[in-house]
Amino acid sequence: MLAAMCATAARPRSKPAPAAPLPPAASALLRTLYLAAQALERWAAPHCVVCGVCRPEIAEPVCGGCLGDFFDASAPRCTVCAARLLDRPAFAQGNQRNRHCGRCLAAPPAFDATLALGDYAPPLDGMVTALKFGARLDLARVFGRLLAARAMAAGTDLGRVDAVLAVPLHPVRLKERGFNQSQQIACALARHWRVPLARRALVRTRHRPAQQSLPLAQRRRNVRGSFAPDHLPALRSVAVVDDVMTSGATLDEVARVLKGAAVARVVNLVVARTP
Repeated sequence: MLAAMCATAARPRSKPAPAAPLPPAASALLRTLYLAAQALERWAAPHCVVCGVCRPEIAEPVCGGCLGDFFDASAPRCTVCAARLLDRPAFAQGNQRNRHCGRCLAAPPAFDATLALGDYAPPLDGMVTALKFGARLDLARVFGRLLAARAMAAGTDLGRVDAVLAVPLHPVRLKERGFNQSQQIACALARHWRVPLARRALVRTRHRPAQQSLPLAQRRRNVRGSFAPDHLPALRSVAVVDDVMTSGATLDEVARVLKGAAVARVVNLVVARTP
């Protein structure tokens, strides 16, 4: 018996039969599924919306490098209109007079404060254009999220409001574009803050030429009388959302109407501020 076992062990073992090759159609299908799975994995991984680099280790829409380069929270700005200030040391020391620009000191606007994510310059201007004219509504969610976080991190009462509302579009302009980009940003902002969104608080009563097509001197006259309260609830403080702030004439007129309707405090949250 021992001899038989030794003889069996000494026999060369037969190799398993090779697997039959897949039919060409099945092989092509498997390759397609594999490539689709890879593409889905790349699409689902978090990417920075500015530089496009995949950042699987974070869940933020903008990477830290781009936040510092293009959304600098430490940039010295007027606390009223968010215009750039040149004296960074005075701003850092908290000198209240130096945190107001000369225009706001000479002729204070109707609104009380403004927060801007960054300057209307590359790449932020391109992102705003993509939202406004390219229907990139995903960017509205990014802007709303960043504005909510920036206002809360500022340590002021910017984030303590009774409601959020967007600068309204005239029905003609809304029909042309299909959506109000500021309303889309305001929706995301209100959702993150968990405060009411006053969708119908104001209406735009006059269809005027776009502000950016006019000289600065004409913009205030262009928006005068363009807004009116509609379904405006009793509110003490309001955050008004807009995509771009240039002269501030539109937001000043909105604040004037809101304060005329007994709103005590109006703050602006804008994506971009022109230099």
